[in-house]
Amino acid sequence: MSDSNTTSIAIDATRRLALFDLDNTLLTGDSEVLWGEFLVARGLAGADFAERNAEMDRRYHAGLAEPGVFCEFFASTLADKTPAEWQPLREAFMAEVIRPRIPASAMALVAQYRARGDTLVLTTATSRFLVALTAAALGFEHVIATELRLAADGRFAGTTEGTLNMREGKVTRLQAWLEGRDIAPDVALPRASFHSDSINDLPLLLAVGQPVVVDPDARLEREAITRGWPVLRLPR
Repeated sequence: MSDSNTTSIAIDATRRLALFDLDNTLLTGDSEVLWGEFLVARGLAGADFAERNAEMDRRYHAGLAEPGVFCEFFASTLADKTPAEWQPLREAFMAEVIRPRIPASAMALVAQYRARGDTLVLTTATSRFLVALTAAALGFEHVIATELRLAADGRFAGTTEGTLNMREGKVTRLQAWLEGRDIAPDVALPRASFHSDSINDLPLLLAVGQPVVVDPDARLEREAITRGWPVLRLPR
């Protein structure tokens, strides 16, 4: 799985891109909201956090969450520990919470695009640290995600770093990712597909030639009907 900031894995510019959102698209639920609930259940966060976590989820689904506020809130949940210190909990979270929420229908959808020879890219507002195990389980080599800042002592600083991979940021980050591989965005994007459930992903859906909405929220469903975009319903 490639890190969009540090590693450039060569890809064939002649292959189509198949872009996928993760949360509520391939995954049943939102990774970071589920992580918050997991921390509360483990006694690592309190009732006040639980209320804020639920409110962030509500605002995101309504398309009202400010990217900076949303991403910084979830970045703060990892503060003051190193990735290695979080690893046992991350693995437990993957096994207990995430893996049961990856439906066979989502795996089959990804496999369909892999079989036709597309280059698969997972693009998500979730932090790279939380999404890495899920991306591997789904078979994605290429991942564009929100990045977290590490302090000088190697601990998570509790803040994000760089352009957030949310709303218009998904387009910006994808363009940079392509340019880093010497692929012209204006050539690749008209041939690309993108699957998402969320109105927050409207900028990237508009940027690709083949937008597909998956179990969409109410606002995105209205957009899809208006624009004549295909709507998928995944058995979950």
